[in-house]
Amino acid sequence: MDNEKIIEILKGLIQICRDGAEGFRTCTQDAKDPSLKMYFQDRAHSCEKAHLILCNELNNYGATENLLGNPAAALHRIFIDLKSALSTNDNLAVLEECERGEVAAVIAYESALREEMPDNLRTLLNEQYEGARMNHERVRQLRDEARNNPDLD
Repeated sequence: MDNEKIIEILKGLIQICRDGAEGFRTCTQDAKDPSLKMYFQDRAHSCEKAHLILCNELNNYGATENLLGNPAAALHRIFIDLKSALSTNDNLAVLEECERGEVAAVIAYESALREEMPDNLRTLLNEQYEGARMNHERVRQLRDEARNNPDLD
């Protein structure tokens, strides 16, 4: 795989991480439950860390980070805010939207990992993919708990 393709993949994943961090920060603000707020803060920090690692990799391949945000993610964050404001079950609404964001992250990593790339980069992306997959599973679990127990809100 040539450097241009690797740079393209890394820039896409950098956007996903940046948008994930921003989405989790939005969820932190919108959730009512203090333990959810702490969970979302932790996940935002994790996404920021992944973002920085990918930016370093991007620099190793001779490029700099694309500073443009993802318009779809910005719309997703707006939708989280709107749905939360209109909902009688804020934590559930936030978790449902958070899960959608995590699905997007998992899909992005799966797509990237289907490409040929150097082993060290594949190892790094695989580790980050596992983190995104675990985030998705945990958010889905929290969402299901909120659905099954509306008194938690």
